[in-house]
Amino acid sequence: MKLVAGLGNPGAKYEGTRHNIGFMVVRCLAERCGVSLKKNGYQGVYGVGRCAGQEVSLLLPQTYMNLSGASVGSACKSLGVAPGDLIVVHDDIDLPFGALKIRCGGGHGGHNGIRSIREVLGTGDFVRIKVGVGRPGGGDIADYVLSAFSGAERKVLDNVLVNAAMAVEAVLEKGVTWAMNEFNNRDATI
Repeated sequence: MKLVAGLGNPGAKYEGTRHNIGFMVVRCLAERCGVSLKKNGYQGVYGVGRCAGQEVSLLLPQTYMNLSGASVGSACKSLGVAPGDLIVVHDDIDLPFGALKIRCGGGHGGHNGIRSIREVLGTGDFVRIKVGVGRPGGGDIADYVLSAFSGAERKVLDNVLVNAAMAVEAVLEKGVTWAMNEFNNRDATI
């Protein structure tokens, strides 16, 4: 069993914001794999099925970003998922909009959702699919990540979501090293 968790914040207020791109990618992946995200549990919404030849649970934590570890940790414990079988999809302001970066292990890089997951699991040894949302030219970073995508970004957002979902499928099917070589620094807007 693999666990794919998309990070974001619950509620209509946060729908379509940069910080919720992890939710958007996992919803896209669920649609591609025919997995219904209708079950409630693990302090989140989830679905179970097959994706890229693997048995998967797809999870959208409903704990708010800063407490993502509570939901992800609960799912890992209940499902018997080791950190090496966990894939977390999240936004990254240090990557330009539409850039993808797959990484295994490492620090939290200032991302509060990843910080929370690392604290609960006691390790950072899980796969991250980072989806670039860009960095603001000025102003508050929290306001920026909680804001909606620009009109130009929305025009290519579906391409970004599909490419990021394909990156998750590649990790599941061919492994993290193959997926990194294929998707890291790819312009996912095309």
